[in-house]
Amino acid sequence: MQVYPNRFQDQLGGELKPFYLIFGDEPQQRIECIELIRQAARKQGFDERQSFTVDNQFSWNQLLDASQSMSLFASREIIEINLPTGKPGAEGSKMLVNIAEHTHPDTIYILHGDKIGRDVTNSKWFKTLDSNGIYVPCYPLEGRNLQQWMANRLRQHQLPTDANIIKLLCDHCEGNLLAAQQEIDKLPLLFPDRKIDIPSLQKAISDHSKFNVFQLVDVLLAGDMQKTVKMLYRLESEGIEPVVILWALSREWQTLHELKFAQQQGQNISQLWNSMRIWKNRQSLYSSALQRLSMKDLRQLQHKLAQLDAALKQSSIARPYVELCHICLLFMPAALQPIALDYA
Repeated sequence: MQVYPNRFQDQLGGELKPFYLIFGDEPQQRIECIELIRQAARKQGFDERQSFTVDNQFSWNQLLDASQSMSLFASREIIEINLPTGKPGAEGSKMLVNIAEHTHPDTIYILHGDKIGRDVTNSKWFKTLDSNGIYVPCYPLEGRNLQQWMANRLRQHQLPTDANIIKLLCDHCEGNLLAAQQEIDKLPLLFPDRKIDIPSLQKAISDHSKFNVFQLVDVLLAGDMQKTVKMLYRLESEGIEPVVILWALSREWQTLHELKFAQQQGQNISQLWNSMRIWKNRQSLYSSALQRLSMKDLRQLQHKLAQLDAALKQSSIARPYVELCHICLLFMPAALQPIALDYA
C-alpha cells in the first residue's frame, strides 16, 4: 500500500505492518519516516534493532541469520536494510520473497534507499513486500506542498507562519529539506520571543536551495525567468558540468520544435503526447512554451545552441554559465537575439 510522507504518521496508530519500504531522493523525509516507525515500534515492545547496508561486502545470509535469531533480552526486533540502489539482485530478491512468505509478528523490516523506478516497484520482491506492508515514496517538495511542510514545521516550534516568512524560507531551502529543518531548528534560539521580521530573517538564514537539471527544464518551459536564473546560479555553484545543461536544453528544443512543426501542419497536439512520451503532469508546461515561442524563436534558439556546443568542444570559455543563461532566457523568449555570445 502506498502512503505519502504527510499521511504516514496516521498509518502508525494501530497494528504495525511487517514491512516498510521507504524510498526516494528526499533524505529528510526518509529519516523522519524511519524514526516514526522506530518510535511506534518501541511503544509496542520492539526493543532491539539491527541494521544492514547492502554493498559489495554484504551477504544475504546475514539477513537470514538476523531474522532467525532473537536476543535473550528482547522478544521483538526491527531489522533495517539500507538498499542504496533499490535493487537487491537475484539472491536478495529470492531471500526477501522467502521472508515475506514467512512473516513473524515479532519482527518488522524497514527497507530504505534512494529513488526507485518502475523496474523496482514492478518486481516480484517489491510487490510481495508491498502487499504485506507500506511503501512511502519520498519525493522533493515543491510549490504548495513545500509551503505546507514549512508552515507545519514553524508551527511545531511555535513560530509565526506569516506568508512572507514561509516564502523566504522556501526560496532559501527549496530542494533541501535537511537544510530547511536545520534553519527552522535554530530560529527559536535566534528569536526567543518568537517575533520574526523579514530583514532579521534574511540576515539569519543562508541560501541552501538545491536543484537538478530536470527541475530547471520545467521552470524554463513554464517561462519563470527569475527562478530560471536562480537555478542556473545554484547549479553552477554545485559544479554541474555545462555540457549536462546544454544537453538538456537541446533535448527540450528538439521536443518543442517537433511539436511546433506538427502544430503548423494542422495536427492535433493532444494526439502527440503519448507518442512523444510527454506525460499529463508536464503537458501544460509544453503548451505554455508553445504559446510563447514562434518557429522563428526556435530557429534562433537552434543557432545559439549549436554555437555554444561548438564553442564548448573547440575552445575554453571563461564563464559558460553566462552563455547558458543567455540561451535559457531565449526560451521565455527574452529580447536577447541581437546580443552576440562572445567566445573569444
